[in-house]
Parts: sequence; C-alpha cells; structure tokens
Amino acid sequence: MSRSASHASPTSTRAASRTFPLVAIGVGAFLLVLAGLLAWYVEPRAERTPLNTDTTTVFTGTGSYFDTGKIRTVHDKRITITRQVRGDVADGERGGTAVWDVTTSVDTDASLPAADPHDALQWTQERWVTDRKTNLPVHCCGESPAFRGEAYLKFPFRVERRTYTWWDNTLGATIPLRFRGTTKVQGYEGYRFTGTVAPARTGSRLVPGKLVGQPKRGQVLAEEWYANHGVELVADRLTGRVLYAAIGPRKTLRAPGTDRDAAVLLDSRKIAFTPATQRAQVALAQDDNDRLTLLGTTVPLVAGGAGVLVLAAGAVLLAVRGGRGAGGRERPEGLRRPDPDTSPTALETSTM
Repeated sequence: MSRSASHASPTSTRAASRTFPLVAIGVGAFLLVLAGLLAWYVEPRAERTPLNTDTTTVFTGTGSYFDTGKIRTVHDKRITITRQVRGDVADGERGGTAVWDVTTSVDTDASLPAADPHDALQWTQERWVTDRKTNLPVHCCGESPAFRGEAYLKFPFRVERRTYTWWDNTLGATIPLRFRGTTKVQGYEGYRFTGTVAPARTGSRLVPGKLVGQPKRGQVLAEEWYANHGVELVADRLTGRVLYAAIGPRKTLRAPGTDRDAAVLLDSRKIAFTPATQRAQVALAQDDNDRLTLLGTTVPLVAGGAGVLVLAAGAVLLAVRGGRGAGGRERPEGLRRPDPDTSPTALETSTM
C-alpha cells in the first residue's frame, strides 16, 4: 500500500484543522439560538388550552334532594355529579379557540350510572369557548350560555396569588374566588381558592301550590333560589388545571314575593372530587408540567450550556491558529525557502 493511501496529506490535514474552529463556532451559535428560541418563543406558545380535551370528573357527597316519587325532600342521601368535557377540534381549529362541549349530570344512587339525562336530578349541556392563551371567553362558535369572567373549568396559565372571577353557571354570573395559600392534592402542591354564593333568585317554576305552602292554589309560579355554602378549588400553578374541586350547592323554591325557602330541591354542605378524579387530574397536570418544563427549561439549558462550551472551544482554537500565523506559522509548501545546506544551487566547500 502506498504512503499516500494510508495517510492524509499534510495539506488536507491543515485544511481540516483550519475548518474545525469555524464549524465549532457555527454549531455553538446555533445551539445558543435554539436555546433562546425554545425558552422565549416555542415554550410560551405551548401554553395553550388544548383543543382535543376529553376528560370526565366525578364529585360525590351527601345531602338532601327533592324526591319526585315520594313528593318530598329526602335527607342524608348520596349525591353524585358527573361532568364530561370534550373538545370540538374542528370548530376550535377554524376559529383558533378552545371549543369545549360540557355535560353535567346530578344523580342519586337510583339514577346512576349517569347515562340517561331523563333520570337525573339535573342535567345541563353547555358550550364553552375560550381564548387558548388567556382563558377569557370568546363569544362565537355556538357558545351557550354567554359566559363571563376569568375562569371556568380551569384557571389561566401561570396562576397568580390573587382573587379571580369564576363563572358560576347555576347563578348565571361570576363570583370572586380568593387566594388562600398553597395546599397539596394527592401529594402535589397547588394554589387554593375559596368563595361563597349568597342566596339569589335564578328563575321560576310552575309547581303545585301546596309545595310552597299555598295549598289553596292549584298551580303557583314559584321562585327558584340558589346559594352555595362554599366553593373550594385547588389549581396547578403553571397550567391552571383544577386538581381538586368542592362545592356546596343549595337550590330551593319560594312562594312568589316571600323571603323564606318553602321547598328544598337540592342541598349539600360539600360535594367534592373523588380520590380517583383527584389522581387523574394530578397526573394530567404533571404531564403538562413535564412537557412545558422540557421545552422551556431543560432543553434550553442543555442547548445553551453546550452552545457556550462549543462556541468557546471554537473561538480558542481559532485564536490559537491566528496566533501561530502572526508569530511565524509555517509557510505553505510552495513558498518554503530552500535549505542552504541541501540546495543544489548552493556553493560547495572549497578544496583549495
């Protein structure tokens, strides 16, 4: 095998040594730009309410409700609330919004599983449309009813330690939820918010007069009233996902023009997320946090650190080569001066 086949030529070796520092500087600069792009551009745009959500949350508790079979209010019974949220991806993509269809069923043990709305104590269907970044309502896409406030079903991203306006659909208005510190749900820490709802008239219903203390009247247009003993929500600090929720609804009927509850339709001091729902919500929040942390912190730090090291190495190598050129770097092969001892044109030693 020839010498040229087994070893790179000096010229190609020197060319590679000159190119490597420039390549290193280019790679380092790219990694630094990538780190900044992920941290300041990609990650903030990843903080968007998902289009394709499909979750079911279950609340349970004990309380009172009006039994239509017995035509009276029964007490100390288990009450279950099942809420299903499904994203309408097609409508969401068209409008650039989060379009969620929400069904809520309030059931007794007799009407479970919550599959047939005709058996439920209460069944509602809503369409909630929000800005994917701010979580504020967007009035489009068949929204029903017209929501207001800063939060419903979830809080905005990067939850703050302050009071939020939360939409209460039964009330048909917002309520203030005040920040109450941090707490843990299934070992995972979140921000806790609480509030109450004072009794308020929410509608009317035609009922037998005897149901509201007016037996001499066949039918009465009774007033529907609603209050809430307490709303408690625990939200994930980064994503705004609700990790734990508890409510204390009270719905009653009053005779027209009176200020006393005549019949209780639903009343519970506390109906809260089941442990299984809490675990599921925490798992979803952890997945969301891991994804956002990877994009916004882990990868940018690794890319930025590697970029600094590679860029510095390339700059040092380039400086070393530049120094050698200024201080007497070897001349290229074609410009090398002949050795006076070996050149055939040199004068030979005299024999005289």
